[in-house]
Amino acid sequence: MAELLRGHTTFRVGGAAQRWVEATTQDELIEAVSAADQRGEQVLVLAGGSNLLVGDDGFAGTVIKLATQGMVRDTDSDEASCGGVSVRIDAGVPWDTVVAEAVEVGWVGIEALSGIPGSVGATPIQNVGAYGQDVAQTIASVRVWDRKLRGVRTFANADCGFGYRHSRFKADPGRHVVLDVTFQFRQGDLGAPVAYAELARALGVGAGERAPMADVRDAVLALRRGKGMVLDADDHDTWSAGSFFTNPVVAPDTVPDGAPTWPAEGGVKVSAAWLIEHAGFRKGYGADLTGGRASLSTKHTLALTNRGGASAEDLLAVAREVREGVERAYGIRLVNEPVLVDCTL
Repeated sequence: MAELLRGHTTFRVGGAAQRWVEATTQDELIEAVSAADQRGEQVLVLAGGSNLLVGDDGFAGTVIKLATQGMVRDTDSDEASCGGVSVRIDAGVPWDTVVAEAVEVGWVGIEALSGIPGSVGATPIQNVGAYGQDVAQTIASVRVWDRKLRGVRTFANADCGFGYRHSRFKADPGRHVVLDVTFQFRQGDLGAPVAYAELARALGVGAGERAPMADVRDAVLALRRGKGMVLDADDHDTWSAGSFFTNPVVAPDTVPDGAPTWPAEGGVKVSAAWLIEHAGFRKGYGADLTGGRASLSTKHTLALTNRGGASAEDLLAVAREVREGVERAYGIRLVNEPVLVDCTL
């Protein structure tokens, strides 16, 4: 029986995989990718399934379920000798497992990334970030299988092309299969300086001040739960891919009056949630459009959600309405954050 991808994505939609392979080691992963390439098949590497929307007709190629689970601390690294720690983590390890471990043992720098679904291997591709932190701040290197050169390559942080929700891996989609990521952490009990106003308020500290890592993790999880951003099988607001649109970077003179902004390379970053809400799209929008099957989250307008029985096309219909409405209102075209697999926005 064909493997349905809806059972392997947080959106809980997606048709069948033409071919399904599970890789529990890096060698198995490389072998599966290479075999598919030799057959001339498309390849989709799937771990947590939290940052993609798969089309209703499924995937006409090989889907490789990534189940590698190694986590190794390098006690001989230069970082370790300076009071820090270097940790190499397989791509298949769930991301929040890593954050929980980091908070428990005192690895500083990813505590504000608590509650984010998905795997370690996905984090450098999107340069995953939240609440003033992103993984580029702690990644030392990324090791990949290069499908074009047919070999293993290691990219130092400076060579990864990290930007806002961007990397060289995202810019050249499909070429690099992440095998593992090495992180460099400072060690301590206090988290990194709090760089996000909402989180600072929740912690009762000033911007740039520090708080115990355990408190930061608890505060972030509470904030994310309030927005339906922590996975819960009983909460349809979490049947999503988190934020569906990225915050757009625009020229300063094009920012709508009253819109929240942050400094960004090439301009200023504008709140996509603000644009959506002020273009007239409220929490829960889209239910009427899709017969109640899909809508914006009832907790946060930046999340697109499966209310039960939704198809990929239901979700895309809501996304199109929102994107086009924001563009009509403000001349700003929102860009989807999740990867679209065999479907088009």
